[in-house]
Amino acid sequence: MTAPLSVCIPAYQAGRTLGTTLRSVLAEDVDMEVLVLDNASTDDTGEIARSFDDPRVRVERNRRLLSIGDNWNAVVRRSTGRLVKVVCADDVLRPGALAGQQAVLDDPAVSVVSSRFEVIDEDGAVKETGLGLPGLLGRRPGKDLAGVIVRRGPAEFGPTAATMFRRDLYDRVGGFRGDLVFPMDVDLFARMGAFGDFHGVDTVDAAWRDSTFNLCSRTSSYSKLSESMRMHHRLAREMPDYVRPSDVVAGDRRILGAVLTRVQVRAGAVIRGLRRR
Repeated sequence: MTAPLSVCIPAYQAGRTLGTTLRSVLAEDVDMEVLVLDNASTDDTGEIARSFDDPRVRVERNRRLLSIGDNWNAVVRRSTGRLVKVVCADDVLRPGALAGQQAVLDDPAVSVVSSRFEVIDEDGAVKETGLGLPGLLGRRPGKDLAGVIVRRGPAEFGPTAATMFRRDLYDRVGGFRGDLVFPMDVDLFARMGAFGDFHGVDTVDAAWRDSTFNLCSRTSSYSKLSESMRMHHRLAREMPDYVRPSDVVAGDRRILGAVLTRVQVRAGAVIRGLRRR
């Protein structure tokens, strides 16, 4: 049976946060399926997911551990909704996020909708709010999306949980490309932008958890920057009418500046350490 909306939660070793994530999703009274895909976790992820007595929740489990890209594609492909939101198992939705974004996608000319976001700490306290969507608020031609993502970077766009998209477009562009782990969500959204408008809503609909245990914190800055640069050049090759050479130059300069800053910080730390000896 097809659902109007699927909230897809790929979960791995998520016992400490999954309950909070699920409660934030289920608090909204909308017609949806909530699909939790347990990626062969060895903690209590599966037990926590199955403990929710809500007919909207469906829990499945991988027989073996999948890569993050394969797992995200697996949870979306097992879902039935015409609209999809992927929520990482340590992030949180804010009240009204689902209904508000569904209403935007009632217009078939809109392919992707996203919101601003906030950052919470490991205990859920808000650290920053009103972030995301630089240069992308309001309704814009989808062709603008790829260029802005390349120029400004995935971190400024926002977490996956802040976005909702159409399942048919996900299938049309081939889903997530798992060789780009850190920017694979914005890479997907950029490609979807070729088939409809983008709408950036000026509400805070999701919270990204800044923790010591999520994948982002365990991925080196250099890996994230390298993947982003590869995304720039790939999108420019594939979408030359959407990503201009000037976008790539601006994006690459941003990354090189970040690398230089990190090198300077590390060099300064080494020098200070030598002086203390």
